[in-house]
Amino acid sequence: MKKYGLEERTLEFSKKLLMLVKSIPKSIDNYPLIKQVTKSGTSIGANYMEANGAESKNDFKHKIRISLKEARETKYWLKLLISTNPEKVNELEVLLKESHELTLIFAKIIITCNTKNT
Repeated sequence: MKKYGLEERTLEFSKKLLMLVKSIPKSIDNYPLIKQVTKSGTSIGANYMEANGAESKNDFKHKIRISLKEARETKYWLKLLISTNPEKVNELEVLLKESHELTLIFAKIIITCNTKNT
């Protein structure tokens, strides 16, 4: 398995997500889910990039918390897409697993930041 830095990993996640949503049928059920998962899923890496350019420790922690929130939200939308698109379950579950791993990573970063401040 190829190893990425977190910036590259979140970018790759966004790219894979965008490619996958292109293949999901644009139905009345799927359209709002696609829109939401695209917004939250691509926001994970964007906020991480902003965190890396943060002007202060508090700004960094704030952006990391947003990345965590967006990763959690992405998991929710992916689960809904799985329920409405059983034919795409394998591809969606790969993204669900990655969004879960990103959630764990960002949660750990927050814990580490909070521990260093005590």
